[in-house]
Amino acid sequence: MKILAAVLVILYLYTLSFGIFMTDIFRIPAPLIFCIPLIFLFREKEKIEFLYSSELILFGLAILLYNVIGLSELIVFIAYIMCIGLCSFYFNFFVGTNKMRFNITIYVFIALLSISAVVMVFNPYFLLEINNIRSILMGEPVMQSPSGIAVYQFNFGYQLAALVPFLLIYTFVYKKPLLFKVFILCICLLFIYLGMQRSVFVGFICSAFLFLLMYYNFKAIFITALAIGAAFVFYTYVLKDNLDSYNNIITKNENNMQEYNRSTLALENLRIYSGYPYGLIFYGKNWSDVIYRNEVFSSGITSHNAYLMFLTYLGPFLGLGILIGLYHRIWKIIIDAFRNVRKKEYALIICLCCSFIAVSINSLSHNSWLVSANGPTIFLYFAILHLNFLLKRETEPEVELNITQDIRTQHS
Repeated sequence: MKILAAVLVILYLYTLSFGIFMTDIFRIPAPLIFCIPLIFLFREKEKIEFLYSSELILFGLAILLYNVIGLSELIVFIAYIMCIGLCSFYFNFFVGTNKMRFNITIYVFIALLSISAVVMVFNPYFLLEINNIRSILMGEPVMQSPSGIAVYQFNFGYQLAALVPFLLIYTFVYKKPLLFKVFILCICLLFIYLGMQRSVFVGFICSAFLFLLMYYNFKAIFITALAIGAAFVFYTYVLKDNLDSYNNIITKNENNMQEYNRSTLALENLRIYSGYPYGLIFYGKNWSDVIYRNEVFSSGITSHNAYLMFLTYLGPFLGLGILIGLYHRIWKIIIDAFRNVRKKEYALIICLCCSFIAVSINSLSHNSWLVSANGPTIFLYFAILHLNFLLKRETEPEVELNITQDIRTQHS
C-alpha cells in the first residue's frame, strides 16, 4: 500500500506541476484520478479541521466573477475550482500533521521541476527526439520549443520560476559548501539562459537578492557583486562560446526588438482601464468589446499581466479586496519567515516563500497566475500555508509547557 501511495503522490504532483488536466489518455480530469484515492484511502490518521475554507471561498468568488461573469467561461470555472480545491484537500487531508509526508511532497515537486529543466537543456540538441518525448509526457502535441515538460514555453516559465530560487536559496539556508553554492548558481543560470524567460530571470534576481539582504544584511551587496562576477565569467567562458548558436534568452531579446514589450502593453491596458474605472463587468463589457479599435491589442492579445487584467475586469474595489483576501495570510507568513531567516526550523519555508515570490513576479508578464490555477503557483501557495500550520503546531506545545512552568513557579 505504501508503494501505491507513493506512485499516486508522484502522479498527482506530476499532473499538478505540469498542468495536465484532460488529455487523449485521461478522459476524466487527471488530478481527480490521482488525488481522490490519496484523500480517501491514505488519509492521515490524525484528523484536523479543514484549514482553507476562507481561501476556497475567495478563490471561488474570484473565478466566478472573472471567468464566468467576465469571460463567460463556465467550464474553465469548474476546472479551476477542481484543481485548486484538490490541492487544498491534498495538503489538509493527505499530508495533514505528517511532517514526513510534507517533506516528501516538496522534494517530489522539486525533482519533477528539475527533470523538466533537464529536458529543456537537451531540447535544442535533440529537437525531434525530445519533442516526441515531451508530447508523450504531456499527452498532447507540444506547440513551442525548446522547452521542458510543457506544451508552451510560458507554462515552462512558471516551472523554472519556482525551481531556480528554491535550488539556490536551499544551498544557503542548509549551509552547503561554497563550491556547491557556485555549482548550483551556474546550473540556475544555465536553466535561465536556455529557458528564454526574461520574467523568470527578473523573479530569480528579485527573490534571491531579497533573501540575501535579509540573511546577510549589508554583506548582501558584496555577495551579489561576487555572484554577478561569477555569472559574467560563466556566461563569457561557458555559455557564450558553447551555446550561443542555440535559442537563448539573449537571442530571444534581440529577435523580439520589433514586438511590443510588456511595459507598452501594460501602459496601453491602463489607458483602456481608465475608460472603465469600475471594472468591465460593471459596464457589461469584455476585453473584445473594448479593444476592437485599439492598434496595440487589435489582434486580440492581452497585456500579459495577470493582475492588471484581473483589476481591469473587476475594478479597484472588488478586485483589490479579493486580492488582499487571498494574499494577506501568505504575505504575513513570508514576512514572519524573513524575520526568522536564520533559524533552522524556518529553512524550508524560506525556500518556498522565495519561490512563491518569483512565480508571483512571473505573472506580471503572463496571463497565468494563482487564480487561474497555475500548477506551481497553487502548489507553493498551499505548501506555504500548510508548512506554517505545521511550524505553529510544533511550537505551541513548547509555549504551553513554558506557561505551565511559569504558573508552577509562581505558586511555589
